[in-house]
Amino acid sequence: MDRARLSVDRNSPVPLYFQVAQQLEAAIDSGKLEHGSLLGNEIDLADALGLSRPTMRQAIQSLVDKGLLVRRRGVGTQVVHTRVRRPLELSSLYDDLSETGQRPGTALLGLEREPAEGRVAEALGLPVGTEVLRVDRLRSAQGAPIARMRNHLPLEVVGEESVREALESGGLYALLRARGVRMHSARQTVGARAADAAEAAQLAEEEGAPLLTMERVTFDERGRAVEFGSHLYRASRYSFEFSLLARG
Repeated sequence: MDRARLSVDRNSPVPLYFQVAQQLEAAIDSGKLEHGSLLGNEIDLADALGLSRPTMRQAIQSLVDKGLLVRRRGVGTQVVHTRVRRPLELSSLYDDLSETGQRPGTALLGLEREPAEGRVAEALGLPVGTEVLRVDRLRSAQGAPIARMRNHLPLEVVGEESVREALESGGLYALLRARGVRMHSARQTVGARAADAAEAAQLAEEEGAPLLTMERVTFDERGRAVEFGSHLYRASRYSFEFSLLARG
């Protein structure tokens, strides 16, 4: 880390450790501090900024607690993650991670037929009880879990041939495109809640940690619902980006 890029304002009401932590987190988020890079010696960083060692340690520990840094014996403090910032547009997480060099991976947790009930049938515009394909996956970025994803797919859209192989090696939208589906639009809802014990274990978080939730119904160019997704994302590793225009 270029120490000259770090600075503190002693006249600010913001605690010094938090000022440093914010700057380091911004450097990680922007990619200026890349995965695997080292921060340097804690004492040297503190001296360069005229801070006490406990203040610098608190700044670094706050990012360790967020999962952005790790302390490795004999190595030092190292960047382990960058936060995924995903624009709200019709794209797949797998494609977004690939485009930003974050090495997406997939663990296929479940793949089975089931009758569409309640919310699933409504979202897909199908009669209750119609068989659909349910897909459960754990998506990782740079080797660390980032999202638990559940999708329900009409059998007439996706079929079942080679689905497992396609989803273990790529994204859902690539599979749909290969099946001739031309996606046109989606209806999406974003929310948040606390992780339960099972979700926390899957996503390498503490029970009660904040998770982002997302439900999406995607439509093809004919207006047919082609997938219903219900996903959970680690808030410590993931955020949605909005572009807003002034009204009138």
